[in-house]
Amino acid sequence: MDKIDGHFTIVKQRKGFALLVTLSVLTVIMALTTVLLGYLDKTREDASTTKAFIQANIYYTDITKIFNTLEEKKALFSTLYFAPLPLRSDEGRFSMSLHCKPLSRGINVNWLGEDSNPERTESYVVAQTVFDLIVEQYNLQDPSLLQEMLLEEIHGGERYTGKAYSRLLQKNGIISYQQFTDIVSRYQREVDDKEVSRIPWDKYFSFSVTAKVLDAEYSSPELISLLFDINIETVTEWYNDFDKSNLATFVKMNGGDYAKRKKVLAGNEFLEESECFVSFLSSGEHYKFRFEYVQGEAKYFEFYGKQ
Repeated sequence: MDKIDGHFTIVKQRKGFALLVTLSVLTVIMALTTVLLGYLDKTREDASTTKAFIQANIYYTDITKIFNTLEEKKALFSTLYFAPLPLRSDEGRFSMSLHCKPLSRGINVNWLGEDSNPERTESYVVAQTVFDLIVEQYNLQDPSLLQEMLLEEIHGGERYTGKAYSRLLQKNGIISYQQFTDIVSRYQREVDDKEVSRIPWDKYFSFSVTAKVLDAEYSSPELISLLFDINIETVTEWYNDFDKSNLATFVKMNGGDYAKRKKVLAGNEFLEESECFVSFLSSGEHYKFRFEYVQGEAKYFEFYGKQ
């Protein structure tokens, strides 16, 4: 364990994590920790009266400020994609865990609504292909109804989300996993199809109206297996290899057609489009919030409350 300024400890939680932490990444982490340290003393002083929601907003504001000042964003986010960054004070009164994921790690579910857009044909085809393979694999009773409900939401028709997600009504499309699961739950109630709840949808789809390509280097083994028709065991073995080849090389070596999907793939381009989750301790209780960080802009803050 390494201590920074005698206050925070960075905990190594996954084997091989140290291999990814370059000097530049450590510099970034120290910068983030310095900002957190700056207001830690204040939160200690009035911890009994500070509400978790206010605390979450403070963390959200300062974390995004640090993100905006950094030049080594690719190094930092690549590390955060691999494993959470835990920070805590020595006496245990302060505890925070920061974890980010690429917004484009899955097929954008909104691509299902691109069937009439000739400029987005490839996006629609890959989304429809993945959807069809999933519903076939899980033998859903009425996949046409489920897709119809998704398309209604994507195109701004009938809304299946509740008042808790009223902010989602401001923009057409499905822009959060919670919004998506509301629709799936409605389908399950109407059809009494229990199989739909077994599908790990977040391993296949992402939920953003802005994502134009798939950041497949960070996609789940399940999605990679479907996209390139490669045995899931083979993909998982490659995925868990810390010294693995890039995706294009892996696909070609295992008989997959990488070029077929190339138009919807990000390739080696670093996409500054991330979804971040922060878990923290407040007055002895654990809380969590999320936000999106896209091209230097932080938005869609969601406070999940006590965990």
